[in-house]
Amino acid sequence: MLEKVSKRIRRHHRIRAKISGSALKPRLAVFRSNSNIYAQLIDDVSGKTLCSASDMKLKKGTKVEKALAVWQELAKKAVWVWINTCVFDRGWFMYIGRVKALADSARENGLQF
Repeated sequence: MLEKVSKRIRRHHRIRAKISGSALKPRLAVFRSNSNIYAQLIDDVSGKTLCSASDMKLKKGTKVEKALAVWQELAKKAVWVWINTCVFDRGWFMYIGRVKALADSARENGLQF
């Protein structure tokens, strides 16, 4: 178990060393727990979260459907802060399932990675 955790942490550090967000091109950070998914647009230069969304309030639907709903909510908020490009940060999560669904939905709805 300890080896699995250390691999996850190394993967996270490797990814974060390569990407960083700014006010013009923020970082789209995704966090996935067993039951929920969270996404936020972060300006790493100033250390501020520009907008965020989660599926905590959603009751119905599969986990993938909830991930798509999270993106729709985040897209509405991103329009208000004039964001149309970003850097995708999957964290230590593999690019499958809910994380992939959220990223694909973002691309389909006009966000450029």
